[in-house]
Amino acid sequence: MNETQSARAGVLTLRDVHRSFRQGTQQLHVLAGASVTIHAGEIIALVGPSGAGKSTLLHIAGLLERPDAGVIMIGGRDVGQAGDAERTRLRRESVGFVYQSHRLLPEFSALENVAIPQRIAGASRKQAGQRAIELLERLGLGARLNHRPAELSGGEQQRVAIARALANHPALLLADEPTGNLDPRTAGIVHQELLDLVRRQGVAALIATHNLELAARMDRVLHLDNGRLVEQRQGEQFPSSPALTR
Repeated sequence: MNETQSARAGVLTLRDVHRSFRQGTQQLHVLAGASVTIHAGEIIALVGPSGAGKSTLLHIAGLLERPDAGVIMIGGRDVGQAGDAERTRLRRESVGFVYQSHRLLPEFSALENVAIPQRIAGASRKQAGQRAIELLERLGLGARLNHRPAELSGGEQQRVAIARALANHPALLLADEPTGNLDPRTAGIVHQELLDLVRRQGVAALIATHNLELAARMDRVLHLDNGRLVEQRQGEQFPSSPALTR
C-alpha cells in the first residue's frame, strides 16, 4: 500500500465489529456492527451511557481484546487476526493508551515513567530522557520531572500519563475517561492540554468521555448506541439508551 492509499485508509478503521458476552443465561450484544475510520490528526469523542461498551470498543481498537467478528485495520493493514507477538509489537509501536486511573509506576519519577516505555522500545537513555523532558515541559511539568507520583497532584499525575502515552510517537491514541477522576476545573485544563498536544503531534485519537462539554471540543462526536457508532450532528441530542455491560 502506498502512502496515498494508507492516508485514505486512515490510521484506525473498525468495520462491522461485533462483541458479545454471556451473563448468566443471556447473551449481551455489546458491539453489534460498530464501524469507524479515524485519520491522522483527527480527534474523535466516544460518548454513551455507562456500560454501553466504550471500554470494550477501545480495547478492541487497541488490540487488547479480540472481537467476535469484524475488521480491525491500523495504518491500512488488517491486524484483526494478528498473533499475540505481533499485537504486542503493534501496541508498543503504534498505539498509546491513557486510562481514567493514571497507572504510573509509584517507585519511579515522572521523567522515568515517561522514559521507561521508550527504553523498552529500543531508545537510548539519552533519547528517552530528552523526549520525556520535552513532553513533560509541554504539559507544564518542567519543575516536577524528578517527583514521584505520590508527590504529584491528580492533574499532574494524569499529565505524566498523557506524556507516557505519546512518548513512542504512536500513530493512534486511545483514552478511556482520561479526566474522569479529576475535579471539573482541573479536568477542563488537562483535557485541553491533551487535545493541544495530540494535534501538535498529528496523532489520530479516540477519547471516551461522559463530559459532553469536553466532547464538543473535539473534531467529531460518536455515540455508541445499541452496539453501533452513530455520528452526532452539531446541536443534536441523543436519548439515553439502556446500559449493556462494562
